[in-house]
Amino acid sequence: MRERAALADLLAEVGPDAPTCCEGWTTAHLAAHLVVRDRRPDAGPGYALEALPIGRRLHAHSARLEEQKRISTPYADVLAQVREGAPVWTPMGLPGFGNLVNGGEYAIHHEDVRRAQPAWEPRELSRADRDLLWRTATLFARRVRGGVTLRRTDVPGVEKKIGKGGPTLAGDPMELLLWTSGRRDAARVEVS
Repeated sequence: MRERAALADLLAEVGPDAPTCCEGWTTAHLAAHLVVRDRRPDAGPGYALEALPIGRRLHAHSARLEEQKRISTPYADVLAQVREGAPVWTPMGLPGFGNLVNGGEYAIHHEDVRRAQPAWEPRELSRADRDLLWRTATLFARRVRGGVTLRRTDVPGVEKKIGKGGPTLAGDPMELLLWTSGRRDAARVEVS
């Protein structure tokens, strides 16, 4: 996966102590998160159900696994595991499921690292990549309370209303994905 490789390259370039857009996380925290997410199926419920009352306990388990990975494994080894991706015997290693879920995840986390560095600029992405990010943004938008309308600025006339109302967000698919994933301060969108 191209996005995974690009993120691993950036993580290696900036080192383990660089900031990210994830509050309280350095690049070492983010890399450990990616490895645990890919390689520890028992961490999955903590990520998927975090917003529910039972999910908080499950998420605490996932966070412990991430911290254990970060502390016990040299950064270079963690990055090697990020590059390798999920083993085929894990849910994230299943080609259909892993590709569906990981496309947006790796794009978001790539931007979490990029946008925490000085003088970053938006990336030029292919139309196919932007289309994938658009689909992922529309899925993430279902979690926005009250609803939202997403409007692509890279393709005239393309918009999607999700839910009953709420603001209209106009932007490139990457920016819309970042906003709908909770990274509102890092996203360059026009809200109306």
